[in-house]
Amino acid sequence: MYKFLIVFFLTLSAALAQAQDTKVVYHFTTGIDTAAGALNNIQNHLDADPKAKIVVVTNGAGIDFLLTDAKDSKGREFSGAVSELAAKGVEFRVCNNTLVSRNIDPDKLLMETTLVPSGVAEAAKLQVKEGFAYIKP
Repeated sequence: MYKFLIVFFLTLSAALAQAQDTKVVYHFTTGIDTAAGALNNIQNHLDADPKAKIVVVTNGAGIDFLLTDAKDSKGREFSGAVSELAAKGVEFRVCNNTLVSRNIDPDKLLMETTLVPSGVAEAAKLQVKEGFAYIKP
């Protein structure tokens, strides 16, 4: 009887682990010219694992690509890529501390963004309390 219960719980645990979707936080802290490559990584991630739960947390210079009319050094805008990823469930969270310290009006952010009090605290919370894997592009 005990062996049956052990096998049952092991099988149940394995099934639950397989049913759980991957959860990943991408933490952007560098300038605008690294954002295009990082957004491509996220798209590649979703191509390989369409059910992945992805949250992008930004602070410092990492927020710059989420500002209205932001362009990289080649003149490419980010609003289209952000909109496409958001339509696939990717969340974009912006550090309010960064906005305050840099005197940036929140109205200058793309509509797909959400403000969080602290980008660093948000990334830590997602890892520790919600079980997200951490990727720093």
